[in-house]
Amino acid sequence: MDAYVLDWVNLLLRWAHVIVAIAWIGSSFYFVFLDNSLTKPEAPDLKAKGVDGELWAVHGGGFYHPQKYMVAPKQIPANLHWFYWESYSTWLTGFALFTVLYLYQASTFLIDKSVHAWTPAGAIAAALGFLVVFWIAYDLICRTLGQREGGDRLVGALVAVLVVFASWLACQLFAGRAAFLLVGAMMATSMSANVFFWIIPGQRTVMAQMKAGQPVDPVHGQRAKQRSVHNTYFTLPVLIAMLSNHYGFLYGAQHNWLVLALIMLAGALIRHSFVARHKALVAGKRVPWEHAIVGTLVIVGLAAWIAPAPQPAQAKAEPVSFAQVQKVVAERCAMCHNEQVVNKNVQLHTPELIAKNAQALYQQAVVLKTMPMNNATQITDAERTLLGRWFEAGAATN
Repeated sequence: MDAYVLDWVNLLLRWAHVIVAIAWIGSSFYFVFLDNSLTKPEAPDLKAKGVDGELWAVHGGGFYHPQKYMVAPKQIPANLHWFYWESYSTWLTGFALFTVLYLYQASTFLIDKSVHAWTPAGAIAAALGFLVVFWIAYDLICRTLGQREGGDRLVGALVAVLVVFASWLACQLFAGRAAFLLVGAMMATSMSANVFFWIIPGQRTVMAQMKAGQPVDPVHGQRAKQRSVHNTYFTLPVLIAMLSNHYGFLYGAQHNWLVLALIMLAGALIRHSFVARHKALVAGKRVPWEHAIVGTLVIVGLAAWIAPAPQPAQAKAEPVSFAQVQKVVAERCAMCHNEQVVNKNVQLHTPELIAKNAQALYQQAVVLKTMPMNNATQITDAERTLLGRWFEAGAATN
């Protein structure tokens, strides 16, 4: 596929993915807030209708009065909105984007031969296997242990162990950037599978029982609620895993699997703090901010841990000649940025083009360290430092 066309496909899929993901996450956050903010109704007419919880809210110049029925209203409303296409659209656009960027270009983005040397076909099969196997293992944990007394804590602990193991394994098999995104995709797949296999079928079963005049089994609502809660805790870890591909200092760290596990843990702790906040406000109790504080401290500690070591002061650093810069660029960069191969609209095969793209070269190779991709050309830290000194001195070509 032509590189320019591929960039457009990438852009449009990414745009669509972000739009529908906002819709899904927004509705998920809203309903978690709603569930945890409901109060028991006092009006006799609401109790008579079977309302179990209500909330008064003001937004956009109007007042809203959402109500929740437990287990279901006495009859099915004529106009009933279903929340599932937000989830399905997010997964479909995300998988399409993953296919275009990582699977279609496995040799470039999925494989880092210094991590694990294998064929594109093998890497693609393993990446798809991550999505499937994690869902099977996660679903098995939930189905076998989730209904037991105190099972939620056990399920949470086992799922956390499963995520950490998957993070470690992915970072042993794939390029760091791909491994981080794959773990996020793996969890996001399970989120959407929760909707597809449990939440929506449970709701359809409830409606079928109502239409048949049968008693509504509350277990379907309980299972759907369990998976919805899991989804809300997955959200922030998934988002940071997806965003991490822009930050080479995360996936390029020495123990990158642990970096991923810790930053996802921080996201889950912060999310828990907000979930608990809703319940505390309704109950008139203290808001438990300590989870968010711990999550924040984890991020601060992580930032300190992976910070680059300070460079020893040099009394008189020799000026960098352009010949030195041109040699590094020719050996490490120009094979993907030349007259025949133009990646990201950057060419580096002449002195004029090196000077023209000096800013991008400095940002990607020195500051972010995202280039060369997966460090395929084995650029050294000394060479990155040399490029940085040249740019900071004015990026002269003479």
